[in-house]
Amino acid sequence: QVQLVESGGGLVQPGGSLRLSCAASGSIFNIYAMGWYRQAPGKQRELVASITSGASTNYADSVKGRFTISRDNAKNTVFLQMNSLKPEDTAVYYCNVQVRPFGFLGDAYDYWGQGTQVTVSS
Repeated sequence: QVQLVESGGGLVQPGGSLRLSCAASGSIFNIYAMGWYRQAPGKQRELVASITSGASTNYADSVKGRFTISRDNAKNTVFLQMNSLKPEDTAVYYCNVQVRPFGFLGDAYDYWGQGTQVTVSS
């Protein structure tokens, strides 16, 4: 019943910008954090940015100062504004929602979007 729908990926030149969005729907409660991961061919999936229910943010060192994560709690939507894009940002970007139905010390459950391709190239 839980579904994450991503949008906003595409092809952009170096130095350009893209804005990704991810809307969560279905019977989902107790969201602890929402975020974005990315995976390039032959590489491990890595955390790009996350934002908790308390609005605390975390960014990968490689994107600090260039990417901004934000959230619309009323719509269960998370955004990723990507500026000054570099070729090394090329990857499939996945939306992530982490739920903790039994509190912080309980089990965590992760839901994933379908992935959206971001390609930065001249």
